[in-house]
Amino acid sequence: MSALDMILLYDYYGDLLTQRQKECFEMRYNQDLSLGEIGEILGISRQGVHDNLSRTEALLRNMEAKTGCVSRDMACRKAAKTILDAAQKLQENPDPAVSQLAKAIISAAEGLEE
Repeated sequence: MSALDMILLYDYYGDLLTQRQKECFEMRYNQDLSLGEIGEILGISRQGVHDNLSRTEALLRNMEAKTGCVSRDMACRKAAKTILDAAQKLQENPDPAVSQLAKAIISAAEGLEE
């Protein structure tokens, strides 16, 4: 899994982690610190940081495997974009009833994006 994928999982499930897991994760992924630098800041060994991050990453992947929140949200966003694109094309239809329905669809699809 890429760093971007891990950050996305953290955005969804980070509140379920311990404070130490959050600190290690944020220093590694958001501040781009090395394991040694993180260990020095937290007063633990480099191996301790590595173990903490490994467990944290496994926990985040496990949460996604069990709940599927991230993948469902991404699928919903993709569907909303497809609906929005199609409705924008329909809005150009000369029939006022079709154009009005397209506006309602666009409004609903934009609400899903928020």
